[in-house]
Amino acid sequence: MLLAILIFILAGLAEIGGGYLVWLWLRESKPLWYGIAGGFILVLYGIIPTLQSFPSFGRVYAAYGGVFIVLAILWGWLIDKKTPDMYDWIGAVICIIGVSVILWAPRG
Repeated sequence: MLLAILIFILAGLAEIGGGYLVWLWLRESKPLWYGIAGGFILVLYGIIPTLQSFPSFGRVYAAYGGVFIVLAILWGWLIDKKTPDMYDWIGAVICIIGVSVILWAPRG
């Protein structure tokens, strides 16, 4: 379970970090190398979730979506200095509950 969570976190950081670098390049006129580095990191993001041991692509990506939401809120708070409000946190908790159901519900 800890390995699954770690892989989701690594994937999220790669997706958000890569996307953020591309954002900085295109929206905030940073140098081209920001976009190139962001693109490379986004390719890594595409690879990282395949390291999960879960057999279903759909379930892995659905569960990852919830983790991504929490990481995006934290990124915005820590990197962009945009403090999340109560509704951000409520939504994040709902997502994590959903992730838990998707991944660890007993199936027959």
